[in-house]
Amino acid sequence: MSKYDSNLDLCFSALGDPTRRMILQRLARGEASVSELAEPHDMALPSFMEHLKKLEAANLITSKKEGRTRICQLAPDAFSPARDWLSEQSAIWEGRLDRFDDYIKNLMQERNK
Repeated sequence: MSKYDSNLDLCFSALGDPTRRMILQRLARGEASVSELAEPHDMALPSFMEHLKKLEAANLITSKKEGRTRICQLAPDAFSPARDWLSEQSAIWEGRLDRFDDYIKNLMQERNK
């Protein structure tokens, strides 16, 4: 099992909110300004900015200032930590299920003897 990673906790926490997932889905199509990202959401701008801060803290997005406009984009390899952890967990469970399947088959063979 992989060692404890607080960044992974931040990533999953950030992904746990539907507003933040919608922001990430939008940014998957390309960079966008904060106002463009906030437009479809019915909330005050300070509340929306908290969502962006959580996404940045989790290293899922980056932002830069262009004049008076803040532009956001997906961070390179943003989902790698989550994907890697999920792949590791999947491999562990597939191994366990394979062993369980073998155990059941052996029981059935012994029963049929």
